[in-house]
Amino acid sequence: MIQALSDAQRRDWLRLARTENVGPVTFDQLIGRFGDAGRALAALPDLARRGGRMAGLKVATDAQVDQELADGAALGAQLICACEPQFPQALAALDPPPPLIWARGRIDLLDKPAVAVVGARVASAAGQRFARGLAAELGQAGLVVISGLARGIDGAAHEGALPTGTVAVLGGGVDDIYPAEHAGLYARVVEDGCVVSESEPGRAAVARDFPRRNRIIAGLSRAVVVVEAELRSGSLITARLAAEQGREVLAVPGSPLDPRARGTNDLIRQGAALCEGAEDVLRAIEGLRGFREPERTYRGAPGLDPDDALRERVAALLSPTPVSRDEIVRATGAPAPAVFAALVELSLAGRADLLPGGMVTQA
Repeated sequence: MIQALSDAQRRDWLRLARTENVGPVTFDQLIGRFGDAGRALAALPDLARRGGRMAGLKVATDAQVDQELADGAALGAQLICACEPQFPQALAALDPPPPLIWARGRIDLLDKPAVAVVGARVASAAGQRFARGLAAELGQAGLVVISGLARGIDGAAHEGALPTGTVAVLGGGVDDIYPAEHAGLYARVVEDGCVVSESEPGRAAVARDFPRRNRIIAGLSRAVVVVEAELRSGSLITARLAAEQGREVLAVPGSPLDPRARGTNDLIRQGAALCEGAEDVLRAIEGLRGFREPERTYRGAPGLDPDDALRERVAALLSPTPVSRDEIVRATGAPAPAVFAALVELSLAGRADLLPGGMVTQA
């Protein structure tokens, strides 16, 4: 399934990715079912109608695609689709990968061995010093350091790794500099590192964008190191996603008197490796010889049209509580490809949410 796309195919890929209710799981299923984005786009209205949608599905227009491509080109950014050879190998191994990314800067860094260093925005001076020094040592050991360009630990990690290579993953577009005081740091990352985003250029990040950003941070990395984090922290979401993706998770211990240590200490309590320096990180990833080249085969089923009865049986089994798609298959007793096709139609109709990791909920 690795293929270079023509300009027309890339436009179709982008239109499908920007279509309402088409997330990474639905996108993956549609490509598998129809073979390419153009045929999937042609089938969308009928699929959404069969899933129970009354109003028309909002599909990105040619004008919107033209604008996004022009905005990316003006920044010197590159659009990379998940099926293309340039797509980062580690990210392609996710189930499913993001359909596409925009990248600005040294794209070659995306396929080098990498470690994420993340943590609290309101970080202590000691925590920032540790993150900066850890990133510098990891860079000297040949690793790219990945983080989210946020205040505190993220910014310190980028600073430490700038001389050797760092990647900033953003929730907004590749030009969305947040916080504003990181404008200088952002410019240096673009010059000497790489900035990556799943969002369209010009988009300002909103709350729902950060879990997707965190998934990419974890997906690009062989290990995630959390330096400081409170118990309800986005850094802990990154750590959880990393564990789900089979990455190593490490945490820096801290004083029980500091709320910023509660999250990291709890990670260690749950089985994360303790990190006191770069040696601990290198030891944790020593057995990882790199990621096997993924087959990038899409998981849909060509030509399957579930009937109305099966589709409604599947819909009735859904609830706000996430359940695996395999559980839905077992409950219906129907062939898995037919159930997956029904879930895609329900997703397009806004009646189901297909989540990474094979989970599904009622929308």
